[in-house]
Amino acid sequence: MANITAGMVKELREKTGAGMMDCKNALGEVEGDIEAAIDWLRKKGLAKAAKKAGRVAAEGLIGLALAGTKGVVVEVNSETDFVARNEQFQALVRNIAQVALSAGDDVAAIGAAAYPAGGTVSEAVSSAVATIGEHMNLRRAKELSVTSGVVASYIHGSVGEGLGKIGVLVALESTGKADELAALGRQIAMHVAAANPQALDAAGIDADVVARERGVLAEKAKASGKPDNVVEKIVESGLKTFYKEVTLVEQPFIHEPSKTVAQAVKESEGKVGAPVKVTGFVRFALGEGVEKQESDFAAEVAAAAGA
Repeated sequence: MANITAGMVKELREKTGAGMMDCKNALGEVEGDIEAAIDWLRKKGLAKAAKKAGRVAAEGLIGLALAGTKGVVVEVNSETDFVARNEQFQALVRNIAQVALSAGDDVAAIGAAAYPAGGTVSEAVSSAVATIGEHMNLRRAKELSVTSGVVASYIHGSVGEGLGKIGVLVALESTGKADELAALGRQIAMHVAAANPQALDAAGIDADVVARERGVLAEKAKASGKPDNVVEKIVESGLKTFYKEVTLVEQPFIHEPSKTVAQAVKESEGKVGAPVKVTGFVRFALGEGVEKQESDFAAEVAAAAGA
């Protein structure tokens, strides 16, 4: 029998919105596996859906750079949020993003590339560590490009040109007016920042994610006593709803919720003067997926004092 802690119950409650005892029971049924407990609760109808994990963010900055029909977004992490306000650190992130425009989005290649002020990017990061006094690193990078059209961007929580807490790139393929494409692209990028889609369309969703969703929907329908032929219809209907929630083109457009993003793009073609296709997007949120150990500050002070 797994040891179910209060912290595990709290985490499950935050992710599902289910009751405390339901969460405790779910964890007990699946030997403490959080993800399996989410599915267990959903199958019982006790949780609408798995909420996105409220992970503690690593600190630092997201940086964006654009050039012609290409854009790149990078994440450079630090230990504290104070560093994000440091002008030297901001210049470092901005320069790394510029370097990535030429070096590509492989972190090792960016690190080995020449830094504008001399030496390599890796050496510039090491120098900043020595000067600022905090550990920092280039965590990831991603580029987008189009053959014809624009790569638009949006920075949320901006602390300077091309720097902030969330960075988004959106690629629009079109031979239409560049200014109209840029305006549309920025609107879609703002949508991506707010709605956080998992994929561009249904085809882009990981097969394992779809299989898991299908399994949850099927077991929930079976538990209600529905016959197999009805279960399959319920599952297919549920998947359509799921796609509308998590794919960019099917999500309600935040600027005009009565339309999907795909409909808004189609309607924009009149102003743009040519067909428009969204071919990709990138969304970096500072520290997403990074687990940081939470410390008891009072306990640390007491320990340092020898208490």
